[in-house]
Amino acid sequence: MTVLLALVSALCYGCSDFAAGLAARRTSVWAVTVVVQASATVLLALASLVTAGSPTGADLLWAALGGVGSGVGAGFLYRGLSSGQMSVIAPVSGVGAAVVPVLAGLAGGERPGWLVWLGIVAAFPAIWLVSAAPREEGAESRLGDGVRDGLLAGLGFGVLFACLGQVPDGSGTWPLAVNLAVSTLAVVALALVLRGDPVPRDRRVLVGGLVPGILSSGAALTFLLASQQGYLSVAGVLASLYPAATVVLALLVLRERVTRWQSAGLALAVVSVVLVAGG
Repeated sequence: MTVLLALVSALCYGCSDFAAGLAARRTSVWAVTVVVQASATVLLALASLVTAGSPTGADLLWAALGGVGSGVGAGFLYRGLSSGQMSVIAPVSGVGAAVVPVLAGLAGGERPGWLVWLGIVAAFPAIWLVSAAPREEGAESRLGDGVRDGLLAGLGFGVLFACLGQVPDGSGTWPLAVNLAVSTLAVVALALVLRGDPVPRDRRVLVGGLVPGILSSGAALTFLLASQQGYLSVAGVLASLYPAATVVLALLVLRERVTRWQSAGLALAVVSVVLVAGG
């Protein structure tokens, strides 16, 4: 059940990110991010009114801390997807999101096997290959085109997964509503710091952010359930497969292309995630 729920979460996150990235390209990055997080907040708050659960103060605190990571992760990811190559930026964020829950699980007493450690080691050259490879053969290798945003997004999502993994079964969905409410505020704060405009001023922003918001709420719910059913390290890594859906959609819809070095990095990133999950 942990594996199934985590994979459903990954699918929802990946589709949500692609839809939000497209909307951000056409309108405003920060305004779209605010709409995505706010609409997901409303949906989960409504769900919390009709579902059982008794969260403690500690549960809500963990959820709020995860909300900061969620807001930072979503903000940087959508900014990267709106300006760079989706098929590169999404996997970079996924590797970071996979590693942090593993480390959190270790701190909590989980003891993964040697395959997990091999996967963590493989993650670092994967990031380098994907991010530093030239866009064209013979071009100068550089870190850019939103890859930094992908790295920061991965750290943010890793914090999100690690914190939600501390919310126990029986707490209901209120912690998720709190998580997304805080993430919305975090996006607004981040936008203001980076001199962006977080206010939705166009109907296209509202429409473009609604669908990924619905998908994001479903992704958060299924991840929470997955982490409650089994190891946080396993749930976190499997949920971090979310870039697969984003990459496939980018290749099919946007006709993006990658170089041989980037392809090697992407393959190594997949191997990294599979090793961690297999361990």
